[in-house]
Amino acid sequence: MNKNVTELFCFVDDFCKAINKNFAEKLLPNSKKPTRTPGITHSEILTIILLYQQSRCEDFKSFYTYYLKALHGSEFQNLPTYSRFIRLKSRVLWYLVLLLKWLCEQSKMTGISYIDATSIAVCHPKRISRNKVFKGLAKLGKTTYGWFLGFKLHMVINEKGEIQGVTMTKGNVDDRKPVPKLTEKLTGLLFGDKGYIKKELFAKLFDRGIKLVTKVKKGMKNTLMLLEEKIFLRKRSIIQTVFGYLKNRLDLEHLRHRSPINFLVHIFSTLVSYSMKPKKPSISRFYCID
Repeated sequence: MNKNVTELFCFVDDFCKAINKNFAEKLLPNSKKPTRTPGITHSEILTIILLYQQSRCEDFKSFYTYYLKALHGSEFQNLPTYSRFIRLKSRVLWYLVLLLKWLCEQSKMTGISYIDATSIAVCHPKRISRNKVFKGLAKLGKTTYGWFLGFKLHMVINEKGEIQGVTMTKGNVDDRKPVPKLTEKLTGLLFGDKGYIKKELFAKLFDRGIKLVTKVKKGMKNTLMLLEEKIFLRKRSIIQTVFGYLKNRLDLEHLRHRSPINFLVHIFSTLVSYSMKPKKPSISRFYCID
């Protein structure tokens, strides 16, 4: 087996065994266990999904049908058909959720965090009224680029590009609503855009040891800002860089989903793949703040 594939499989397999040992019986009662046992394990399914994120393939079907079988067919000897594998992907969703949560907990709490949200459209704007896959789930939202049907991905990162917290909401939810939950374990400075300006939110975070720093809107009374805070605020584009990498390189947003569950599998596997990268976008120079 290829060295990189071996390392990835061993890491995933150890994690799955730890989860099964501690949570499997509690989360999956005996009466609800699948009656049909696949020839491929959950660890192998997760490994294949994460391998796709590391590949250059534009869609999962091409990756599974040609790339995987050509390069790693001997390493995954019990590969099911493509349609069967797509149905099996939903079984590993909760593993991905727990893995992402664990990776977020491993991020360093440096006292400097950046928060922002990005849209995740599920269909082309011209087909909003005809979308059936996400009917009743996705909601209509608006960005600077126009209207979209889908969800919002809210994320908090540190200056090293590590994800500290992430959540998803419907497309019509205010960006400020999930902030208190996202920042439960954070302290220090939190940098955001003007969309996070709210007196009650600032006071609530400040009482917990978090200072929300943003630019001021036109017509608002200006306030004094420390030089170090002003410098870090200018570096807020780092989180936009992370969103750009997730969308352009890891294909976080695409319009080919045929199942809400597999949509979530794709989103969480993308975030897990990014979190496992050794090199991430980061601020090159660190300014010390007392």
